[in-house]
Amino acid sequence: MNQETTLHFFCGKMASGKSTLARTLAQDNHALLISEDVWLSQLYPEEIHQFSDYLKYSSRLKATLSPHIQNLLLQGISIVLDFPGNTPNQRNWFRSIFESVGANHRLHYIITSDERCKQQLKIRNQGLPEGSPFTTEAEFEAITQYFQPPTPEEGFQIDTYQRD
Repeated sequence: MNQETTLHFFCGKMASGKSTLARTLAQDNHALLISEDVWLSQLYPEEIHQFSDYLKYSSRLKATLSPHIQNLLLQGISIVLDFPGNTPNQRNWFRSIFESVGANHRLHYIITSDERCKQQLKIRNQGLPEGSPFTTEAEFEAITQYFQPPTPEEGFQIDTYQRD
């Protein structure tokens, strides 16, 4: 494996700018971008109606993609995973991937206020095609209650971005 091969992943509240940063990092690092939102919307367009549905299908997607991501890293291809790493359990999935193949990693942690996230969420919702599901402020609040920033004890290589 190439010494520069890296798995990039993210921690940040909903609408904090993770996907925008993911696209930039993929381009700047000549890395393959894999976006959970894209895969879920293509594979399960009619199945995700509530948070429990998301958890179910996200888990299936992760189990399916893990060996492929590991193989790509072993081939020397850096990966940008646009999947949330907003809890220790979610971050452990990323750890299982990069540790199993001995790849480098970068956890990109975006610090953004709830107010800014809600503003960005409104803008994002306005740009959705007609009939697309959008995220309400109440859903933002419900999901954000589970958010846990990374800690030094987790041992990740962290790049921090302040977006307020």
